[in-house]
Amino acid sequence: EQDEKYKTQEFKSLDKTIAELSSDRESASSELAAVLEYYSKIKERCIAKPETYEERRARRAAEIEGLKVALRTLEEETALLQHGRRGGKRHSFRGAAMQA
Repeated sequence: EQDEKYKTQEFKSLDKTIAELSSDRESASSELAAVLEYYSKIKERCIAKPETYEERRARRAAEIEGLKVALRTLEEETALLQHGRRGGKRHSFRGAAMQA
């Protein structure tokens, strides 16, 4: 009779443990599903995708065009500065005086 009492107590304890572990497993599974869903959403934004040839070509062409515009602007500004020094004393670089 005592043995039966301990077995019943052990059985109830094991049932309770199984219920707790099953609940923990369900919670962990739902948490994992949420994490995987979040990861799939941010993966698209965070992981670099290789650039196609057309994209690289277009980006480089735009960069070259921008550099050409900047060069033209600098050349125009330099020309304006050189033409704007009429009359008065002209300033020159140190090396220019030695070459003359």
